[in-house]
Amino acid sequence: MNKLKNILDKRLGFMGLLIFFLWIKTVIAYYVDFSLGVSDPLQHLILIINPIATAVILLSIALYINRPKISYIVMGVIYVLESALLYGNILYYREFSDFLSFNTIAGVSKVSKGLGGSAANMMQPHDFIYGLDFIIIAILLLTHYIKIDDRPMRKLTAIATTFLGIFFFAFNLTIAESNRPQLLGRTFDRAYIVKYLGLNTFLAYDSIKTVQNNQVRSEAVGTDMDDVLAYTKQNYAQPNAKYFGKAQGKNIIVIHLESFQQFLINDKVNGQEVTPFLNSLYNDKNTMSFDNFYHEVGQGKTSDAENMLETGLFGLPEGSLFSKLGSDNTFQAAPAILGQKEGYTSAVFHGNIGSFWNRDNVYKNMGYNYFFDSSYYNKTDDSSLEYGMKDKLMLSESVKYLEQLQQPFYAKFITVTNHYPFQLPDEDNDGFQAPDTDNSAVNNYFVTAHYLDNALKEFFDYLKSSGIYDNSMIVLYGDHYGLSNSQNTALSSLLGVDSSDWTDFNDSQMQKVPFMIHMKGLKGGINHTYGGEIDVLPTLLHLAGINTKQYVQLGTDLLSNQHNPIVIFRNKNFITPHYTVLKDSDGNPEVFKNNTGEQVDLEQDPELKQKVAKWQDYVNTKLKLSDTINNKNLLRFYTPTGFTPIDPKTESYQNEIQKLVQTRNSLGLKSTSVYSKNGNKSTTDLYNTDAPELNGDRSVIDSWSTILKGDNDTTK
Repeated sequence: MNKLKNILDKRLGFMGLLIFFLWIKTVIAYYVDFSLGVSDPLQHLILIINPIATAVILLSIALYINRPKISYIVMGVIYVLESALLYGNILYYREFSDFLSFNTIAGVSKVSKGLGGSAANMMQPHDFIYGLDFIIIAILLLTHYIKIDDRPMRKLTAIATTFLGIFFFAFNLTIAESNRPQLLGRTFDRAYIVKYLGLNTFLAYDSIKTVQNNQVRSEAVGTDMDDVLAYTKQNYAQPNAKYFGKAQGKNIIVIHLESFQQFLINDKVNGQEVTPFLNSLYNDKNTMSFDNFYHEVGQGKTSDAENMLETGLFGLPEGSLFSKLGSDNTFQAAPAILGQKEGYTSAVFHGNIGSFWNRDNVYKNMGYNYFFDSSYYNKTDDSSLEYGMKDKLMLSESVKYLEQLQQPFYAKFITVTNHYPFQLPDEDNDGFQAPDTDNSAVNNYFVTAHYLDNALKEFFDYLKSSGIYDNSMIVLYGDHYGLSNSQNTALSSLLGVDSSDWTDFNDSQMQKVPFMIHMKGLKGGINHTYGGEIDVLPTLLHLAGINTKQYVQLGTDLLSNQHNPIVIFRNKNFITPHYTVLKDSDGNPEVFKNNTGEQVDLEQDPELKQKVAKWQDYVNTKLKLSDTINNKNLLRFYTPTGFTPIDPKTESYQNEIQKLVQTRNSLGLKSTSVYSKNGNKSTTDLYNTDAPELNGDRSVIDSWSTILKGDNDTTK
């Protein structure tokens, strides 16, 4: 004890005690109060060490102060502020499942209001742990067990301590990047930054990004919209009278096919169809299928695909718009437009944590009424993979919420099982035999795609049995590539191409993803129109009977005779119906014929060279316009006639089940939900799945029965 006292009587020793207390209660908060999705031993290690570096750096500031008492006071103030930040995040997370940002802290009154007016309501019995350290420190000081060290602190010691913290932070960042590459560049998730680098780093990172964004936005003025509106007016494509309003009043179900590429459709491996159900759907007479449809995502990948689908604008050239700008930007998105124009209820179903890609904030700004993330599903050790719940489990458990939505509804289902690294337990495979290339990711990709196909068949069978199918338009699209360019040579033999003949043109063709619109009575067929994800929103809105002329959307209706078929990639490459234009390492265009893959010598074809330059100007202009709209948040300056800007503060995704029940009960006989139309009886018993994790137990599919009957039990 005397040895410990001697250590604590020194300034560095006291600082070490404060660091220890900050570290231990932060780690407790990580595991007890936050949901950070830790999935492997290395992530646990990172989570445990990440509070240390910034605590050392911040508390070392006090070591530069010569006067001992002032030094101790500064150290104490920093400690109190750090503790307050931690506990503030705990309370805020309990209400919003998110972390305190720069803007949230800057608007203290809004934080208080957001917490429901009284933080006491958020407190829990175990919270005494977060104040126990203050009692211990007070006792140690009052009993003089710890005395103020009056000796001067050498500047070299202070500098060495700070550099120790910086070194430790660099070490933390290095192992974090090894586990999650491009952590800060792509900003997958606010929770990811906390998980890997800690609360202090998250706040610093968020503050820097906020200042940068605010600086760009502060320079924007309303007249900046003039060029945007002029462009969208000039490039507007009128709807096709044959299809306009064809799906008016119908439910719209969007199924996001994770990492699903077009080559999987109608493909066989070892004599087996990889996706037999999707093949049948793709060739169904009620399905309009597009065989020249491309993903157009950048670093934001899945979030970029969602952004284009919902807003008709591109993602950013670097990082994810959802993560960088989604919390604050003004959107004119599909759920808000459909809700305000045609009375749609909107919901997203996703088996990952809500904060991934910042969805829990972005969806509010887009106008989604409901968001069912992983907290609304039965999570067990074997129910989830790295990116969320397995598709069969997510889809089967979602229907108990789907049947409660007021119709017509706009519902999006985000699948995840077909995500890199494409790992699926043997018991989830129905016997499908993987190909035998020298690349395990390529082999496993076909297995997870086959699993997704089975999950979709089960879901469609339910839609038909429940009657939802007859009153719905179902849209399926692949969000982005599954296999990267580096894996394409291993894949090439399965596509009938010699790996030595594989070119950049072949890589560009791998950006094709499926896009299908399926509806009973829709005149289907294979549509050869060239288009991409940016074109989905105007296509769907026109089918729903909503003219897009007044909205700011950079894509055009795929069914319109005025559709522009130039497909734009985020890196400024592009594809026309006849040519693929890619940049070489020096930024010069390489042009390939789509029908043969043969490269064209532009110097031998001046007329084509001129066309390529004109097309490139079009591509650059459209991408620049999208970036300007997003970075400057220009839509805040323009409100289409009859559209009401979304106020995200009116929405919360914390008590979705209660909201469903309350809405149904308040409407009474006017309720249009499937549950109500079925005589207040659930349809979940119509869902059949062979998911091995359930082992015949349907309780998670049919759960919440007492709540859905309107009983008093409203716990989630």
